[in-house]
Amino acid sequence: MGGNSPCASCKLLRRRCTKDCIFAPFFPSDEPHKFAMVHKVFGASNVSKMLQDLPLHQRADAVSSLVYEANARMRDPVYGCVGAISYLQNQVSQLQMQLAVAQAEILCIQMQQEPPLSSLEPPVNDVDKSFLMHNNELAAVAQLMNYPSTSNVVAQEPLKREYPWT
Repeated sequence: MGGNSPCASCKLLRRRCTKDCIFAPFFPSDEPHKFAMVHKVFGASNVSKMLQDLPLHQRADAVSSLVYEANARMRDPVYGCVGAISYLQNQVSQLQMQLAVAQAEILCIQMQQEPPLSSLEPPVNDVDKSFLMHNNELAAVAQLMNYPSTSNVVAQEPLKREYPWT
């Protein structure tokens, strides 16, 4: 920067902002909180070394990633981004199970509403058999695991943590 106002890094570190300041393009003076978080988690020296080791076209993405990771680490000092990823993976897993149970219930309802196969109807082909077997397995799994029907599912209490993406 070198001109009128030093970048957020140079302000925080109380030093003169030069023309070739590695932080100036990524930490403008009007966003001091970004550099403060990154500095607290990673340290200015480490961030400077990381940025110098990267090609110019990758530095903006690296800074964006560092800011995100620092924000996650400030919110959850133990797990950081891993905690957020685990939370989302757990949600996906729960939703997949709910979907499987719902599909099994739909199949059961459809099978109850269909009239029994008569001898006049054509035989079921292999594709239909595999589909029915798969869905019957889903219904059996849901029944064995004692999952409630989707109409009785109660919304789970959300986690007490506060995440940046909610």
